[in-house]
Amino acid sequence: MKAGFKISGARGWAARVAIAAFALMASVSAFATPAGAGPADPQPWQLNMGRGVTHSSNMAWEAHMVALWVCVIIGLVVFGAMAYAMFKFRHSKGAVPDVSFTHSTKLEIIWTLVPVILLVGMAWPATAKLIAMYDTRNAAMTVKVTGYQWMWKYEYLGEGVTFTSRLDRRSDAVRQSGEVPSFKNEADRHYLLDVDNVLVLPVDTKVRFVITADDVIHAWWVPALGWKQDAIPGIINEAWTEIKQPGIYRGQCAELCGKDHGFMPIVVKAVSKVEYQKWLAEQKAKDAPQAPEAAQATAIDAMQATPSGTGERQPAAPDTSDTPTPEKAEPVTQ
Repeated sequence: MKAGFKISGARGWAARVAIAAFALMASVSAFATPAGAGPADPQPWQLNMGRGVTHSSNMAWEAHMVALWVCVIIGLVVFGAMAYAMFKFRHSKGAVPDVSFTHSTKLEIIWTLVPVILLVGMAWPATAKLIAMYDTRNAAMTVKVTGYQWMWKYEYLGEGVTFTSRLDRRSDAVRQSGEVPSFKNEADRHYLLDVDNVLVLPVDTKVRFVITADDVIHAWWVPALGWKQDAIPGIINEAWTEIKQPGIYRGQCAELCGKDHGFMPIVVKAVSKVEYQKWLAEQKAKDAPQAPEAAQATAIDAMQATPSGTGERQPAAPDTSDTPTPEKAEPVTQ
């Protein structure tokens, strides 16, 4: 009976541990992927850099992972050798230093060449990736980005579409009121990372950016796109992106540009090519100048406006400016 009790007790303890571990994993996973998070939003307790949604961000992530694993292996080898040497050849066991080992020319050559080979091996693909990140040729469209204190201006070159983008009114009101935003409130989940006008881009399209500033140095940075570019007055910097996945991607100005530097967010909305063309047509229609007839009618309405509203339109008086003045008839002589 005692043996059976011990077995059942061990099984019960193991079951409780398994249930507790499962509950902990479930709670952590739920906390790590909050509802409403975007495809490239940072997650709580995230340790590694995000992979991103562009070719450039994937190249940066791959270079980072190669360097990370090289560093991990070097760390394991070095600290493993140190631990082995400290415990195996400690003075309490009567170990005697090996002078020929510590002053070995061959060993010094080896531990000099190995890091050089590793650095060259990592620098070769990293340089190729860096060159590709600055290759803006064969772009399907160009967007000009201009930084101001404290907003962004976007111009779709060749399309006649221009607008500014600044911190949305709700975030601005919350920050000035002293209210503490809560993640539980869906409206506050992107506090200080929402704008009034988002930059809309098509997916699977190479987009070239020309970036500058009007007043001080800014920096246009969206982590999911995989690069950051300075916006400098009087200088045009270039970059490009090709977003693979529709979604909303957020960033911020990454250069200290004044007292409202922390309130200068960037929001990029990637949509399908069909949806982008529809949005572009709507923007062109909205920004198109009025026809002469419509402008004249608007001016007449403004002139006839009264405090209670626009009165009934009166028929316009005939324009006699082009009517020839009749000449005096000469007297008829008999």
